[in-house]
Amino acid sequence: MTDKTIPDILYTKVDEAPELASASLLPIIQTFASAAGVTIGTRDISLAGRIISSFPEYLSEAQRIPDDLAELGELVKTPQANVIKLPNISASMPQLLAALKELQGQGYALPDYPETPQTDEEKSVRARFDAIKGSAVNPVLREGNSDRRAAAAVKRYAQANPHRMGKWSADSKTRVAAMSGGDFFSNETSATLPQAATAKIVLRGADGSETVLKEGVSYPAGTVVDATYLSAHALGAFLEQEIATTKAEGTLFSLHLKATMMKVSDPIIFGHAVKVWLKPVFEKFGDEMAALGVNPNSGMGDLLERVKDNAEIMAEIDRVTATRPPMYMVNSDKGITNLHVPSDVIIDASMPALIRAGGKGWGPDGQEHDTACVIPDNSYAPVYDETIKFFKANGALDPATAGTVQNLGLMAQKAEEYGSHPTTFEIPHAGTVQMVLEDGSVLHEHSVSAGDIWRSASVRKAPIEDWVALAIERQKATGYRAIFWLDENRAHDAQLIAYVKPLLEAKGVADKFEIMSPRDATRASLETITKGENTIAITGNVLRDYLTDLFPILELATSAKMLSIVKLMQGGGLFETGAGGSAPKHVQDLVATGHLRWDSLGEFCALGESFRFLADMRDNAKARILGDAVEVATQGVLDNDRSPGRKAGQPDNRHSHYWFARYWAEALAAQTEDADLAAHFAPIATALAENEAAIVKELLDAQSQPVDLGGYYHTDPVKTAAVMRPSASLNAIIG
Repeated sequence: MTDKTIPDILYTKVDEAPELASASLLPIIQTFASAAGVTIGTRDISLAGRIISSFPEYLSEAQRIPDDLAELGELVKTPQANVIKLPNISASMPQLLAALKELQGQGYALPDYPETPQTDEEKSVRARFDAIKGSAVNPVLREGNSDRRAAAAVKRYAQANPHRMGKWSADSKTRVAAMSGGDFFSNETSATLPQAATAKIVLRGADGSETVLKEGVSYPAGTVVDATYLSAHALGAFLEQEIATTKAEGTLFSLHLKATMMKVSDPIIFGHAVKVWLKPVFEKFGDEMAALGVNPNSGMGDLLERVKDNAEIMAEIDRVTATRPPMYMVNSDKGITNLHVPSDVIIDASMPALIRAGGKGWGPDGQEHDTACVIPDNSYAPVYDETIKFFKANGALDPATAGTVQNLGLMAQKAEEYGSHPTTFEIPHAGTVQMVLEDGSVLHEHSVSAGDIWRSASVRKAPIEDWVALAIERQKATGYRAIFWLDENRAHDAQLIAYVKPLLEAKGVADKFEIMSPRDATRASLETITKGENTIAITGNVLRDYLTDLFPILELATSAKMLSIVKLMQGGGLFETGAGGSAPKHVQDLVATGHLRWDSLGEFCALGESFRFLADMRDNAKARILGDAVEVATQGVLDNDRSPGRKAGQPDNRHSHYWFARYWAEALAAQTEDADLAAHFAPIATALAENEAAIVKELLDAQSQPVDLGGYYHTDPVKTAAVMRPSASLNAIIG
């Protein structure tokens, strides 16, 4: 692939609110970029797009689309890569099935998802669908480690305009509950391979049988390879105890997982919670519910839909529910509980929101209550536990004076747990799981029982070295306190520490860094930012995900405004635009009221960095001017409070794009480095200013009524453009 075959910058087509916002913002970007000879193209990594591209033989020629994710996966391994990546759906099973049903209803003759595949064709179809689930995109594109931080302009604005924080009290009953044994954390073993190796994973039964779970798993020399399992029996006992304890405490029961990114393990854990919550129902009506197609992994919502016509089962559900504690709600008005849909409560968004609210969650009565936050695995639960304890003791964080926590995350080449999907298994029968190398030696071994969840994860040497180098570079650039969040008592982290310490010592910077367990690092970081000082959290892949929601939500009120730069290991650039956890709610609001609250500030930040990267890569002075002007425009949006309002009838996402375009044009017209660009944008800036009243009115008039997008996962482009570009005056200026 050469740079002649691709646009200068590739913008990803994704899902939900970020994609709707693109329908408004991207035409502006493409028009402005063209004045500098910069081409902006798109590639489809949406859930619907990935489904369509996976089954070309079922579709007409007109319906087929290329596998853009595969193309991008190759591109990010080259120095030419310059990709702006918006948040995409990491599909849970219910989301995958909903998207499939929608596409079939639109005339795509796609196959159904085979629940119990029998034929080779069904097995092939199932495998292709399963490859789309969960974190199917990020491991492919993230060929570099993560540098996430609040842009300077965003942080300044947050301090000058502090958001509302819930009040914490020392007697709050809110707490975090995690397993004290039998979980992934306690059962983990880890080893660093001295040389390249290929492994197979086998389950040996007590009767001498051998089942090959996976073979041909290859690792280069220096790879850290982990293995662990979570006991189904211990999980069940833990959940039963926590339900009883929550009931006694008089708080809300809530479960916090990531059943999207962890597409094999966490849906199973979620299903265990549903089964324990309704244990008497399953004991009494298990066979009948199985015949109705009930799969607890799909959640209470699916279960209730399948059994709604069986009065006996529904009565038993009501009886059991009355004995349980009140549940943390996704939507109190609609009766959608924490256990309704596995993708509704995603830990990295749900826990920070609860903490920001002073430890309060919404109950079935529509009121806020203290909450028991159940996070079964103890690997990262201490982060939230320590945060809650800190705020109980010290009160809520003050955004007006708080410093910032930046993050450098080890995520390249499918690092750690998020790369474990192909090597995660629900154990079919009791026995011993072994990871056996080609020389016959056993690298890892665990005794397991039926229903246990066993997984292996790995991280390669090159990403580790790149991660440490990135940490050294950022600490030198900022002078901030820098902490590696690594627990010497965790098997995996001990292997990483064995890498980190010599690398720091070899560079003569060991005194610039600290190594702390996640619990201790959480407290140290909160103490640092409470004093108004700054720190860098240098973490693994999951903590990267969790912390770049937790701290931004506390500091900025949202994680969507983060600057996220992935320095690809082969020299290219991937610029991510913040988190998409709130995206579904924003779509619902738009469809109901015509108002889109989604904030594109993350896109603005990524766009500026992408233009500057292009300027360096291609020696394109005009691209640098565009990027510098983007920064001026972003500051203008913030300083003049042009971000989207919260409610219908207020300026929304489309208004913010108008103001961004105007400030961008004005900055380009005012700059003196390139007379041609200044002359080109001067009349555009004038027209945008002179037509302000008409544009603002046209955008406001588009609100206060329901809208039709022609779909949710696969929207109609014409209908979407009509909704997201409703200002004829603005369109006439931008083109």
